[in-house]
Amino acid sequence: MSDDDARIEKSLQELDELFAGFFPWLAGRYDSKSGGFFYAPSSRTLLDFEPDIESTAQALSILERSELLDRLPRPMIEGLVAFFRGKQDRDSGFFLDRDPNMRKDEVMVARAMGYASRSLRRLGSSPAYPLPEAAAEPDHMRSPESYLDWLARTDLRSSWRGCDLMMSANHYIERMPSPRREAFVEAARGYFAEIQDPETGLWGEGNPYTRISGTFKMNMFYKAFDIEMPRAQAVYGTILACLRGEEARDMCWIRNPIDLIGSLRDRIDLPREEWAEILAITASNMRALLRADGGFSRELAHSPVAPNVAQVKEGESCPRMPVPVPLGRGLVEGDMNAGTQAMLIRDTARSLSGREPQSLSRYSGDFERALRAGARAR
Repeated sequence: MSDDDARIEKSLQELDELFAGFFPWLAGRYDSKSGGFFYAPSSRTLLDFEPDIESTAQALSILERSELLDRLPRPMIEGLVAFFRGKQDRDSGFFLDRDPNMRKDEVMVARAMGYASRSLRRLGSSPAYPLPEAAAEPDHMRSPESYLDWLARTDLRSSWRGCDLMMSANHYIERMPSPRREAFVEAARGYFAEIQDPETGLWGEGNPYTRISGTFKMNMFYKAFDIEMPRAQAVYGTILACLRGEEARDMCWIRNPIDLIGSLRDRIDLPREEWAEILAITASNMRALLRADGGFSRELAHSPVAPNVAQVKEGESCPRMPVPVPLGRGLVEGDMNAGTQAMLIRDTARSLSGREPQSLSRYSGDFERALRAGARAR
């Protein structure tokens, strides 16, 4: 085994070991009353609060990746189905949490649609009501011209938030019939290429990790419509420089570069020695976000109170800042968003290292044991 391969194997083992206490933490977030999962331990202490759509969908994704979904008790599956179906608004067809501010954040509304729809399919079910039809499209989706005008007016001073907002239109385009869909895709493709930084390969403004995270969001367009992202090698070079020189203060800042490298892998030069270095940096960054409760925090200092505004970091401008939607108390604790990111990082790291998919079986059984213990305690 070469020195680089030995370093890679060591980092992969370190990543696995970070999950030693994670599955009891995950079981502790389950709420049998609603059928959903809470975002963080402190979420239960919020007045009149219930599990949210994103956290429950993220928990479901973790369970599937851990080969636990098919082993869940039937009543738990039925409870999850009832949870998601109960979140759908009969009149609009959208999936909405109880907090009225959630529906004011178009990014959250669009994401909840995808989360809930995919989760119901995973569970072998379907929405309670029809999903929004084309008539429900916002005004800026009337034509490719109005769409381009909306894109041009999107504020990119915080690349992460701005690009996320632009990507909220993808699900409308995906549901369009051809050739109308192709007209929108080509309009966006040309515009995005025009505003991409030719040197860094990134979009928008902000600190390096914020711009990389914005580019991660932009990649959703290219993946959704099977288009190659321009300037792949420039993006990789920027990522490598950022990992070497910047502090990763958010779990998304650890996941997003790895995800981008995975998406661009066939189009970039990725020397084994550089991948070994990237993996060691990634394992070290993740360890800094591991908490005593067994979960991971989104942010280095603590778990964010409202993840929907956590994309805009201190000192950055974002005139279209959404109203915060609190999911926890912002304590030094694990949260579901970070746990999902951590699992995705681990799986992508294995894939990019040439390893076969492998569940965390030596730890995942703790989920079922903790779930049974919690049921007995209730």
